[in-house]
Amino acid sequence: MQPDNVQPATVPWNQDRQLEVLVFDLGGQSFALEAVLVREILDMMPETRVPGAPPLVGHVVNFRGRIIPLANLHLAFGMDLPTTTPDSRIVVIEIELNGEAMMVGLRTDKVHEVATFDAATSEGAPVVGLRWRRDYVRTLVRHGDDIVVLPDLDAIFQTIARRDLAAAAIN
Repeated sequence: MQPDNVQPATVPWNQDRQLEVLVFDLGGQSFALEAVLVREILDMMPETRVPGAPPLVGHVVNFRGRIIPLANLHLAFGMDLPTTTPDSRIVVIEIELNGEAMMVGLRTDKVHEVATFDAATSEGAPVVGLRWRRDYVRTLVRHGDDIVVLPDLDAIFQTIARRDLAAAAIN
């Protein structure tokens, strides 16, 4: 259940009201993240399961000698878990969580392109007809014949952090 008073995170449009993004697929839907967050795009690699970790970040990978969490956003958006294909990739991003810079790998079904979106082609997530939690969607953007979702990674990862804190308080 999501809150009724969902306030999507703002999109960091530049002074020209544009945003450079990396477009990728998850479960047959196009998603995009700010290109400035992306550190590298990797072929799939061996993963290590982390016992007791939330399923969304239930694995880690070795990225250039650093152990980083591997997030599966399919789970955040209630999608079926896909099988790995030759097009599957890990997009390594650097984001700030709880005031700390952190590297995270994102499992994707396919990476498409770097594109520039215009704010005039974006709209907020509708109140009805959306199959995902609205607080996980910052905006929807028309891109060619497609609708691209800009997810709110802060909201997604903060949900996990709150669950971890609540679990720690119980123990």
